[in-house]
Amino acid sequence: MIKSNVNYRLIFRDILEKKYPEKKGKCQGLLDKENLSVLDIIELNKRIFGPVDQETDRFDQSHRSYNQASILQILDYQKKNHLNNTQVARHFKLSRHTVAEWKKRYLV
Repeated sequence: MIKSNVNYRLIFRDILEKKYPEKKGKCQGLLDKENLSVLDIIELNKRIFGPVDQETDRFDQSHRSYNQASILQILDYQKKNHLNNTQVARHFKLSRHTVAEWKKRYLV
């Protein structure tokens, strides 16, 4: 859950209403959630705007930050899906080192 003054739900609903009304159905499940996590926001962004070029993706990834709840959600995803560090890093576009550090810090 994101603790922020930014109302992401309202922003995404406005974007869908004004520019991408045909994508509302794909996003409704996430928008109906009581609390949006960082991962939910990333997923909404993907569903609305689609894939981005490599340069933009690299820039965006280098400016992301994850709170403890999001990190634990990623590590839980890894455990539920029986993924190794490389696989989960590739899925979430992280470095293997980052995943290993999170595991040391949060799963000890």
